[in-house]
Amino acid sequence: MTKRLAPTTEENSWIVYDAANSAFVLVMVTAILPIYFKEVVSAGVPSAVSTSNWAFANSLASLMLAVLAPLLGTMADYRGYKKPFFLGFLGAGLLFTAALVLPVPGQWQLCLALYVLARIGWSGANLFYDAFLVDITTHERMDRISARGFGVGYIGSVIPFTIIIALLLAAGIENGLPTTMTKAGFTIVAGWWFCLSIPAAKNLVQKFYIEPSPSPCTDAVKRLADTFRNIRSHRGVFVFLAAYFFYIDGVGTIISMATAYGHDLGFGAGLLITVILFIQIVAFPFTLLFGRLADRFGARNMIMAGIGIYVVITMLSFALPFIASYSVRHALFWFIALLVASSMGGIQALSRSYFGKIIPPEKSAEFFGFYNVCGRFAAIAGPLLLGIVGRATGDTRWGVLAIVFLFIIGAWLLRKVDC
Repeated sequence: MTKRLAPTTEENSWIVYDAANSAFVLVMVTAILPIYFKEVVSAGVPSAVSTSNWAFANSLASLMLAVLAPLLGTMADYRGYKKPFFLGFLGAGLLFTAALVLPVPGQWQLCLALYVLARIGWSGANLFYDAFLVDITTHERMDRISARGFGVGYIGSVIPFTIIIALLLAAGIENGLPTTMTKAGFTIVAGWWFCLSIPAAKNLVQKFYIEPSPSPCTDAVKRLADTFRNIRSHRGVFVFLAAYFFYIDGVGTIISMATAYGHDLGFGAGLLITVILFIQIVAFPFTLLFGRLADRFGARNMIMAGIGIYVVITMLSFALPFIASYSVRHALFWFIALLVASSMGGIQALSRSYFGKIIPPEKSAEFFGFYNVCGRFAAIAGPLLLGIVGRATGDTRWGVLAIVFLFIIGAWLLRKVDC
């Protein structure tokens, strides 16, 4: 058996960035900003409408980056290009995250515009960050390093989240989130993200690349077209991407819409924030466990296990509104949170590492561009489906029910991957 070595400086720098950007997901996408948007910025807007607006904003952010991701990834494969692209999107994400302190109650359009731009910066930086996985570690270590990144991300994001919660509790949240302390929380996220990005900005080195040409943009488009023309030579990669599109659609929808959905079910801000904190902490050991089990059972089998857990999560979430007893509904909500924590990090980490192992390393940014497209378009489709069905029926739970089919289709396609 190969001796397991301690992570290198590059591996640790890459892992730490997961803690940096995960704070954005926890506070701005999942926990605080959705509640602040519904309770404060969208005050007076019907609940189903504000939830749909939030869903549409998530879809728009994903669409805008998805359109550009393949070309950006193809260009980033040139020698010396990957890090500047990473730093450029990182800077944009930091700027617009900090700018979210500007909207006041009633300015929900400005809030959504800044959120969309911040999420594009975050997503774009993650595209190139993910592509660095093939540069910073070996084929044999990818599953564990990727899982460790997600695991550290969950624990690392808890630190700024806990600070923000302490500020909110000190100010009092009985009547909703306090505006001043909530905005201070957005500033903390930007500062945390910036500080923990420094090791990645300093130490990540692009080792696999294509030599630049005199016409990089034109040649990047040609290389992108060649990849599509030769798609049969990468059949396993593209079958995996099709599977990933569907199952990560469901995962992303649950992550981005869970807080808004819980709010619609009558759960207060304090409970929702506590549950999210619980998920972040419990997800850490489970994500590392997924990485270890992948060594024994294989990454694809562990992804399948994660999909199965998410099917159960989706069905239980659909059943929640039908339960009349608040105590039973409350207990079931906590059980669903435990299931989410058990599989959320593992399915994402192993998807990333499994993909990294089946693509040509010198084209990592190009192929992670496709990976990002699938993730972004999936992030469009799921919330959009939930938002449309919720708006049409006036009840979000019917949109939740449709998500289970995304997991089923994803699992069926994943079984057909032959690499």
